[in-house]
Amino acid sequence: MENSPERIRIVGINARFSHSCLALFYVRNELEKHCPGVVGEIVQATINDNVFELLLRLSEGAPRVVFFSASIWNSILVERLCRDLHLCLPDCRMVLGGPQAAVLGARLGPEFTTVVLGEIEAADPAFYRDLRSNSLRGEYAALSTGGRRPPFGNPYRPKDFSGPLANRSIYYESSRGCPFHCSYCLSAAEHGVRHKELAEVEAELSQILASRPKAVRFVDRTFNDQPQRALAIWHLLAACGGDTLFHFEIAPERFSEEMFAFLAEVPPGRFQFEIGVQSTNPATLAAVNRRIDPQITARTVSRLAGPGNIHLHVDLILGLPYETRESFAGSFRDIFAIGAHYVQMGLLKILPDTPISRQAADWGYRYSSDPPYAVLCSQWLDHPSLAELYQLSEVVERFVNTRYFVSLWGYLRRIHEDAFAFFEKLLAICRRQDFFQRAPTQELLCAILVTAAGEREDSVLFVELLRYDWLRCGFRFLPDALQLPTEVESPAATRSTLYQRLPPALPGLYQPGERNHFFRKSFFLRVSRELLREVDLPEGAAESVICFLAERETSLYRLQRVVSL
Repeated sequence: MENSPERIRIVGINARFSHSCLALFYVRNELEKHCPGVVGEIVQATINDNVFELLLRLSEGAPRVVFFSASIWNSILVERLCRDLHLCLPDCRMVLGGPQAAVLGARLGPEFTTVVLGEIEAADPAFYRDLRSNSLRGEYAALSTGGRRPPFGNPYRPKDFSGPLANRSIYYESSRGCPFHCSYCLSAAEHGVRHKELAEVEAELSQILASRPKAVRFVDRTFNDQPQRALAIWHLLAACGGDTLFHFEIAPERFSEEMFAFLAEVPPGRFQFEIGVQSTNPATLAAVNRRIDPQITARTVSRLAGPGNIHLHVDLILGLPYETRESFAGSFRDIFAIGAHYVQMGLLKILPDTPISRQAADWGYRYSSDPPYAVLCSQWLDHPSLAELYQLSEVVERFVNTRYFVSLWGYLRRIHEDAFAFFEKLLAICRRQDFFQRAPTQELLCAILVTAAGEREDSVLFVELLRYDWLRCGFRFLPDALQLPTEVESPAATRSTLYQRLPPALPGLYQPGERNHFFRKSFFLRVSRELLREVDLPEGAAESVICFLAERETSLYRLQRVVSL
């Protein structure tokens, strides 16, 4: 139709459907501001989508230009789409931005691709002029701002929340830049952190929260680099109410007593913190320019974990300089002991144009030449050692990073278990049982842990904790692996005994007329005094009965409520 707006597609390939790509919305706003008559059409897909169907979606209507946000986890797919789009639409120009744009531009060449380096808000005006005239060249760089803060205003519009952001996590930034200069990170070349005004942040968050999103993920690389500012935003979010989860990346050494006091009162499940520890080996931290104090980190995480209301996600990186098998084991022991809920042991990536990439040869690094550039070995870790530690990290991922065994891990921390040695033994059992070729169901995990308990002096309590954790997850039966051949009384018999003995009403549990419903919906288990002490329940006789109720706690893991009878 004559005078109809030109539609330019702006494409993000996410890891999963629930994610969204913040960059697309900034690009859309800048594109429509500088190119009147253009409408930016946001297209979000995932790395698991059918590639041919995605190609048809992007080529429909023969667009003149398609923008892509390129990162290490999607760049192989983006490259394939660019090449195939060029075959389908020879006159279509692909514009690449994001951390992997320069690498992809070099691989694809300037014939049909254009690379935009740096922040889109500071793009060279020549880029938009050439875009309008259909004469884009191969590369454009962001202009220097002379130390001024380039405007990165509100990326979203009200209609976005019922359109491209519907049923997705909302990504938001209140600052740009990072106070750290870790040598393995693309942020190493950046200088300083630029913050939005608090009034601006408040207005933008109010707009976002009006849509009642399930999750808002702050992408600030160090959200609390200014503690008082971070606290002010937390106060704002806490006052908003609702059930939205807020995710932040934080630095453990930048907490005040006022922050700790406030966070202790946050409702469970509202805040989630990601803490990049990476290593507790001083030589490693110095080599990668990661200036943190492991002792402060331990104290901070332990204090945050105390109230049990904030999900704590702690990162370690496998393969860093000077990190031997022994020192990595020490880092893992340190991190496991401080009580984080999620321990991610990621593999080092040697990203192009980072300081570590320029030292890689001197340090004996060998790594994949294709994204995500995973390390294969170094002078401190040969390939077999790195492979073993990677498999151990996969065991930790499946066994620890769930809500399945909360009491068991708490017990191992309390008795100062050598966590690395424990998971080494668990890895050996997993290998013998072909664990990595099987679906990691909760029942299978329990069975493997029962095997691990076999040679322990505390094996009886160990298995009791497994039974307790299994039932706290809402099950109303015990799987075969958790059946005890020496059990004095079966749960069914315990239930029958209690049905005969308990009174018509029990305050706090059931009223007259509710007794049958209580027995039908609850699960009863006879346990030892040791188990009661370990899970902090009142002790009764030599053997007591605990009841797993048909209601969940308002806790971080939303486990079943338990009472001692």
